[in-house]
Amino acid sequence: MINFNYETDFKLDSEEQISKWITDAIASEEYKLEEINYVFCDDEYLYKLNVEFLKHDTLTDIISFDYSVGKIIQGDIFISVERVADNAKDFGVSLEKELHRVIIHGVLHYCGYKDKTDDDAKQMREKENYYLSLLD
Repeated sequence: MINFNYETDFKLDSEEQISKWITDAIASEEYKLEEINYVFCDDEYLYKLNVEFLKHDTLTDIISFDYSVGKIIQGDIFISVERVADNAKDFGVSLEKELHRVIIHGVLHYCGYKDKTDDDAKQMREKENYYLSLLD
């Protein structure tokens, strides 16, 4: 099950379509979806979480808490819509496209993909692009 929660004025246009896309991506990676809670918020909300739980004194676009066990996906994904909008401008893409990238990025972490090294980041970006192409 995928739940979408809103702590800001933002709301996704197509929750059903995005839920199916996420579920299909998880199945394609040979994982099983238990539950993902997406929380869309602002910079201030996510900054507080970043400081409190991760001890990072910085703004970020996404924080994910992974409660998965083996191949069973469970977690909470917090996304700052403000930060995503700023990043979309910086990268010259639409808010929707950048938001979809961040949404699938969190899921890919749950599926075992990392992004700390250059090689890992490259593989993560390739997977993001692949799943984004399925949504477009």
